[in-house]
Amino acid sequence: MRILVVEDEIPLAEAVSHILKKQNYSVDMVHDGESGLDSALSRIYDLIILDIMLPKMNGLTVLKHIRRENILTPVLLLTAKGEIEDRVVGLDSGADDYLPKPFATEELLARIRALSRRKGEVIATDELKFGDIVLNHDALLLTNKDKEIKLTLREADLLEFLILRNGLIASKELIIEKLWGFDSEAEHNNVEVYISFLRKKLTYLKFYTTITTTRGVGYALEVKV
Repeated sequence: MRILVVEDEIPLAEAVSHILKKQNYSVDMVHDGESGLDSALSRIYDLIILDIMLPKMNGLTVLKHIRRENILTPVLLLTAKGEIEDRVVGLDSGADDYLPKPFATEELLARIRALSRRKGEVIATDELKFGDIVLNHDALLLTNKDKEIKLTLREADLLEFLILRNGLIASKELIIEKLWGFDSEAEHNNVEVYISFLRKKLTYLKFYTTITTTRGVGYALEVKV
């Protein structure tokens, strides 16, 4: 699970990052609203921990931008103890939960687990669709009408990521960050191999939807009729 921490109090951000990494979460930190928004727009995160009081752009503005872009990533707002109005505005703006500062480690982890379960319940029981593609990630099945084929976990992860991009181009670097992680030694060739595998399976099932390449930019799903 990859988490983005947007917090301008660097000691607090580092403490939260340390706590999360001890729980085997993958964590990235940024310390102002503009950087937080740029990172969130990459769509590579499974959860965003977002402070309200941030330089350059406040957290509520970041949150509104995220939701306007139809990014449904769960957002946990960090608020000062007395900011009741900001909590209400935050929840109304699309936050999934809030946590007043200062907070206990156990409560932070409990909130994250709750949001993870909530996200899992929404995604796990639904099939993902794009064009004529139907993907059941849990079963690792790719289906077209009455035909289906089994995917590897990496293939399913990659196809799910492209579906969730909803036709937006994903660079090889972005795919590596999402599927293998920032610290991975995976290279562009790894992405090319799995794109090739997926294309062959899409062709086998005779989908109209294909994976297109924009040279020097990246890959996207496109419906070709």
